[in-house]
Amino acid sequence: MTAASNAPASSAGTVGPAGTALAAAVGSGVGSGLGFDPIARARQQWTEQGWDAAADGMAAITSLMRAHQIVLARVEATLKPLGVTFARYEVLMLLWFSKRGSLPMKVIGSRLQVHPTSVTNAVDRLEDAGLVTRSTHPEDRRAMLVALTPAGRELAERATKVLNAEVFEQPDLGTEDVHSLVDVLTRLRRSAGDF
Repeated sequence: MTAASNAPASSAGTVGPAGTALAAAVGSGVGSGLGFDPIARARQQWTEQGWDAAADGMAAITSLMRAHQIVLARVEATLKPLGVTFARYEVLMLLWFSKRGSLPMKVIGSRLQVHPTSVTNAVDRLEDAGLVTRSTHPEDRRAMLVALTPAGRELAERATKVLNAEVFEQPDLGTEDVHSLVDVLTRLRRSAGDF
């Protein structure tokens, strides 16, 4: 019998106190007011269960997942008044940075590193809102070309101004921490074959 199966089940249906702490650590609410760090508690409980070799990795991965939820919620809340999600904003900015203001759908998916279905969904919504147009690529009739409209360009610029002021210039970390975080995450992404 494993240590996990020896632990009592919690009322939430997760296994033992470590499972409860882990579930709390990756919950969707921001600012839970728990009065303690649930990931630190889960790390301690991992060690108590004899999973010392995995405790630091669990804490790192769970912290990364939780940080993702926190920053994504902040970005989405900033963009919501503008009527655009972060996924759609990324498409707008990719087009904004392109030389012609247009790119093939396949290139958008490749550059954003997302599944073609996600690109199609984002482009559909942007097209419905009049922010992009879609047409047959003039050099390859099998490919679709997505182009930024004047309204899309204006929204991309407005959204960037707001994101820069409210999120990117205020990441809630000091400059040295931001540089260290980017370095660590770059190594993680590189080792995973992200680029």
